Amino acid sequence: MIKKIPVIDLKQHQAVSGKSGMRDTYKPLNTVFAPSANPVEIAQGLKLNGADEMYIADLDLIESQGHNINDVKMVNTIIPVIFDGGVKNLESFEFFLEYAYKIIVPTETLESVDELRKIFEKYPKERIVVSVDTKNNELLAKNMDMTLSEFKEVLIELDPNDIILLDITGVGTEKGYNEYLLNEFEELKDKLIIAGGLNKDSLDELESLGIKRVLIGTSLHSGEVKLLD
Repeated sequence: MIKKIPVIDLKQHQAVSGKSGMRDTYKPLNTVFAPSANPVEIAQGLKLNGADEMYIADLDLIESQGHNINDVKMVNTIIPVIFDGGVKNLESFEFFLEYAYKIIVPTETLESVDELRKIFEKYPKERIVVSVDTKNNELLAKNMDMTLSEFKEVLIELDPNDIILLDITGVGTEKGYNEYLLNEFEELKDKLIIAGGLNKDSLDELESLGIKRVLIGTSLHSGEVKLLD
């Protein structure tokens, strides 16, 4: 069975939902797992329903508008957290290690490939998740002038355990997985965690293609997709 890793985004100490990465339009999350958008209540509900890890993105931190890292730390005592706080370099990666069990290094905010190499040289792969952020099938990287295929070569060299392949254009749309991106990363398939716009049908398709893990938010919180089905 394909593993579904639940997703929440945090903004001003609440879980929020939105579409296609348009973060200023996000609203408090309605979820079948809790009566409110409180991240601790949601984590408790997810744990009761069989979740053994979850992904949290701190949108305030990523956009330098405050942070929710104490909420993340509390959630991490309930369910181990895979955390995206917008790591830029080795220093910020090290800071977040205290707050979650795995730290995401996203191409969107990463300063350079050199900083990524430093992280891999210093820390075990078990703590590192690389997120390949894409928008309209191109690498989303504010600080690196690289193509998707060039960054893929870096990943082949570093050989991470976990690679999130994130189609930001699809976030919240439930339109299904991005076939182009999956084909581009075929040789890294065993390491991939697919994310962005997944629906119930796409999970079956991905499983048949050999994908073992997905990040899932909207269709999970709505109740359309069950955690352990």
